[in-house]
Amino acid sequence: MLTMTEKAVTEIRNLTELPEAPQGGGVRIATDPAAGGLTMSLAATPADDDTVLDTDGARLFLDSTAATLLDDKTLDAVANPDGQTQFAIAEQST
Repeated sequence: MLTMTEKAVTEIRNLTELPEAPQGGGVRIATDPAAGGLTMSLAATPADDDTVLDTDGARLFLDSTAATLLDDKTLDAVANPDGQTQFAIAEQST
């Protein structure tokens, strides 16, 4: 199952607490066939077939394909050179 670092948990909570974020929502990771990858977006509720992860109040919704792809991964948050937060996927450490 996908795990989240403390930084990722903090950043997801920060995003979902923004005034424009849906109340009680989370961050959704979904597959985007057009882009050939994954997308992240704020979502009010999970889709019917989403896997819901809640780590210390950070709610993450994974579509079924993303849940399979990320099953043995860790989600992290890192600052880019401009100081903006980006999410990164890494192998889980054993």
